[in-house]
Amino acid sequence: MKLIPSFSIDHTKIVPGIFVSRVDTINDSTITTYDVRVTTPNKEPAIDVAAMHSLEHIIATFLRNDPEWKDEIIYWGPMGCLTGFYLILKGDHAPQEIHGLLLKAFRSVDDAKIVPGAEEKNCGNYLMHNLPMAKWYAAKYADYLASNSDNPKIFEYPKTERLVTDDGQQFFDS
Repeated sequence: MKLIPSFSIDHTKIVPGIFVSRVDTINDSTITTYDVRVTTPNKEPAIDVAAMHSLEHIIATFLRNDPEWKDEIIYWGPMGCLTGFYLILKGDHAPQEIHGLLLKAFRSVDDAKIVPGAEEKNCGNYLMHNLPMAKWYAAKYADYLASNSDNPKIFEYPKTERLVTDDGQQFFDS
């Protein structure tokens, strides 16, 4: 079975950043999925589950209310590996174009007094939130984004390099 693009990324080389994961065309509309990587995979601990859940709620609310971008937002949600989020937008924007939006979104977490939608009637696991830890992760990532805005490594996926035999067959390790 062919690996999907997100599993062909060399996770031993990826750094926190904003990456284009895939670009799709649906009914003549372009949809772009971004990998918003908050921690370094397999080197830093996964993001605390309750903090991740709080970040999902706070940032989804921010994005869907941003006057410039709200009509472009399709989805914001956590990665299963708990190292970041997926953002799906209408259009095809370079990661550098959404850097400012994500910087504002993560900075907005510091202003949160509550987690929006963290009530039993609004959330499937309303008790699993951690606002203080969400603020810590958000501040750390926002500072990282701000100090690395000129670093091309935070905008471009590293690719897995596969050995190719003389007859053109790819070598895959197990």
